[in-house]
Amino acid sequence: MGETSLFEFSGQGARIAFVDEWPERFDRGEPILLIHGFASNHAVNWFFPQWIKTLTDAGRRVIALDNRGHGRSEKFYKPSDYAVSKMAADARALLDHLDIETADVMGYSMGARIAAFLAKGHPERLRSAILGGLGYHLIDGSGLPLGVADAMEAASIEDLSDPAQRAFRSFAEATKSDLAALAACMRGARQPMSEAEAGAIRIPILVAAGTEDSIAGDASRLAALFPAGRALDIPGRDHNSAVGDKVFKAGVLEFLDQRP
Repeated sequence: MGETSLFEFSGQGARIAFVDEWPERFDRGEPILLIHGFASNHAVNWFFPQWIKTLTDAGRRVIALDNRGHGRSEKFYKPSDYAVSKMAADARALLDHLDIETADVMGYSMGARIAAFLAKGHPERLRSAILGGLGYHLIDGSGLPLGVADAMEAASIEDLSDPAQRAFRSFAEATKSDLAALAACMRGARQPMSEAEAGAIRIPILVAAGTEDSIAGDASRLAALFPAGRALDIPGRDHNSAVGDKVFKAGVLEFLDQRP
């Protein structure tokens, strides 16, 4: 791959930045859409851990967006602007913009929640979904504590004593994020999915989480709700360290090769 170009489009009321990477040697004709997690962006979640290289080397066109409120995409400051259904609509609009009729989708953490809602609302657009860093907390609404939003609004990281708050504030500062936009996002993008709704999603779904991930929830319990669900344990990894793990990558490539 040569130098990466960042593109933009406007759809669903938001200006969204994205990259569109094509394989160099052969193209399976099976594009995959990548959706990053909270306080991250397409580069931190997917380029730096070599996910885009892994997938393009496997012959897959890769589209990765910056979610609204993140990276180079448009920022909003009301929690209602970050409803998961709106963020999933941004992802669907990107597929429309690129004239992609069907794609695989992989999300991590908040991005996995968005991917799940995309699968719920538009299963005809997806060949499969990979939910990384998210297990049963998709259903019970747990996961990142609301205190993370408060951490984004603190005057300084030095004012924070809670380890989780400090960790996410430090990460947000490292990614040069808009802290006010992230606070609104944390308060707005928390909608759960019911067990019945999950059970109605019939596309192949891989649920992958680190065995030390306290943020995701039980991957096997969530995977069991999907008629064509599978679970993948990423041994010895927590929420952050699982992202680029070789077991995760190998499991995803196997899943994509085996799904219909």
